Amino acid sequence: MSARVAQRAAGGLPRPFWVLWAGTLINRLGMFVEPFLALYLSGARQLSLTEIGAVLASYGAGSVPSQLIGGALADRIGRRATLTAGMLANAAALLGLGYARGLWPLIVASIAVGLTVDVYRPAASALVADVVPAADRTRAYGLLFWAVNLGFSVAMVLGGSLARSGFTTLFWADAVTCAIFGLLVWRAVPETLPAADGGGRDEGGFGAVLRDPVFVSFLLLTLIVECVYMQAYTTLPLAMSGSGLPAQAYGLAMAVNGIVIVAVQPVVAGWIGRRDKATMIACGIGCFGLGFGLTALASTTWEYGGCVAIWTIGEILTNATAVALIAGLAPPRLRGRYNGVFGLAFSVGYLIAPIAGTRLLAHGHAALWLSCAGACAAAAAWQLALRPAIRRREAAAGAGAPHRSV
Repeated sequence: MSARVAQRAAGGLPRPFWVLWAGTLINRLGMFVEPFLALYLSGARQLSLTEIGAVLASYGAGSVPSQLIGGALADRIGRRATLTAGMLANAAALLGLGYARGLWPLIVASIAVGLTVDVYRPAASALVADVVPAADRTRAYGLLFWAVNLGFSVAMVLGGSLARSGFTTLFWADAVTCAIFGLLVWRAVPETLPAADGGGRDEGGFGAVLRDPVFVSFLLLTLIVECVYMQAYTTLPLAMSGSGLPAQAYGLAMAVNGIVIVAVQPVVAGWIGRRDKATMIACGIGCFGLGFGLTALASTTWEYGGCVAIWTIGEILTNATAVALIAGLAPPRLRGRYNGVFGLAFSVGYLIAPIAGTRLLAHGHAALWLSCAGACAAAAAWQLALRPAIRRREAAAGAGAPHRSV
């Protein structure tokens, strides 16, 4: 039975995908700097809270255009070249941050890390769309999502151990795994950027992306859901503290997220891939709304953990499916830009979420979590209303019809 499940989850995918999968896992196994950066700044660099905030904000500011840059490069110079260049640039930036001394050098280095950290993402997503048939894309993106979470979970354990020998080790380990990922793709993955039709170089660039009403509608509802999702990392620890729970309780509750993803994602990836994408995303958004909404009733660690488990199911249903949906909406020559703009929604959501969430939390737990449930209900309804247009676009793509705005 386990062999059959493994075959359904991973069978039939092309070699370039598995190279990308392996590189992603290696890269995430070495993702040490971002989660431990605040501790590094306070301990090794002995910065004040205000200075730490400035450095972390610089990282966030740098990361906002990162995917837009990566998307444009992926469609212009190619997926392989962009992914490799982005990974090597991020490796260099990480080492620069690790050896920076003084507030302003740290801020500049932090901006450089943020600017390069996600350059590879649109190229990686476009590469999968280029080499994996449409029927298998949701499954393929799900396996990448699983590798990211598995690697990150292990990195959390390894990072704490490596930090004892000095934070410089973390920077070098992170940089080396970035470089391995980039060089692995350069050596083992062919360029997949389709040839331009009629000599056109960029087919309209970002303007064409933003003139696609189906994509823009999906982008906006994704932004709403991201603002809800980011409450798990911004206001949820504050809410648990307000319930009288220690900091360890938040760690235990959030550990449920990784456990559920690692255990469930490979088993259900094939099943999700055979379902209608728009419907799966709407169901996933509903799970987000239910999980975050029920948080209003939680008061113990395990009750909070149960809520995390529910919205994690939503994460499993939506993450890979959404990227597969984008692959179907985007013309092949613009897949990098579509994924870059899609990634921007996550950066903007990260900026909005703590501001909106803390203001709602000031009015009480119920105000925050019920607002999250209401926002997800509206987004799920919006997704279902968008479903006919998405199906028409998918049918047109399957028939080889040229891309048109709907």
